[in-house]
Amino acid sequence: MNQPDTPRPSSLVPRPSVFDEAETCLRACDPDTKLQLTRAVSAAWQAGALSCETGGEAVRLSEPGRPARPELVAPRDLPARSTASEAGRAALIHSICHIEFNAINLAWDAVYRFRGLPGAYYTDWIKVAREEAYHFSLLRDHLRHLGYDYGDFPAHNGLWEMCLQTAHDPLVRMALVPRVLEARGLDVTPGIMRKLEQSGDDNAVDLLRIIQRDEVGHVAIGSRWFRYLCEQRQLEPEATFRELFEQYMPGGGRGPLDRRSRLQAGFSEAELDYIEGVG
Repeated sequence: MNQPDTPRPSSLVPRPSVFDEAETCLRACDPDTKLQLTRAVSAAWQAGALSCETGGEAVRLSEPGRPARPELVAPRDLPARSTASEAGRAALIHSICHIEFNAINLAWDAVYRFRGLPGAYYTDWIKVAREEAYHFSLLRDHLRHLGYDYGDFPAHNGLWEMCLQTAHDPLVRMALVPRVLEARGLDVTPGIMRKLEQSGDDNAVDLLRIIQRDEVGHVAIGSRWFRYLCEQRQLEPEATFRELFEQYMPGGGRGPLDRRSRLQAGFSEAELDYIEGVG
């Protein structure tokens, strides 16, 4: 009597590379496809079905996958976003929705580009990708409720441009993308929430409250891995942050801060004084 085939031990089956899967998410142009892939790859990583020990070298992507619209323009050419009118509120929600779409790509690029880091690093940034996808979905649904959709207003490309400038070094990426550009959202979101509340858009306020809570965690992840990489290279974190800030953000990135949120996100008081221009 023939014996049934013995299943091959799972430990002997090569697992797909998380880097290859991250690249697939990064290159996806259709928003729905990118969201579906993000959820699927996140689930596969959590299940232990992906490896961070395999995969070829990362290639430089001049552009991530994104739809043909919105049209990308210079920040000065963006429309007014006054909350006094429904169209203005929609333009404001669209701008935040665009930031969240870019943030999905930024998180997947942080996974795809930087190899040889601890598994916890990839766990953190895959979590960020999943949560940014959730934020994008929430905002796009609200935008549709207002009678618009993602792509109906022009947008700018500043986040991805900084992604390209920091593609050579994870320490520089952690310092400048989560701890400068994304952290700026922690400062401005409370004011946006107040304006939307005054205009009666309580649903948008509730969505931004969720996003603000999660973004504190995302910036904290950037702080954690920035400090980890500084420790690995025997660099003093606060001095290194200042040097990178001055090199890459001359004349920019400063202003009034939401100090409470930033402290929760891993900034020191001295760093906050420096960013505000008082230290």
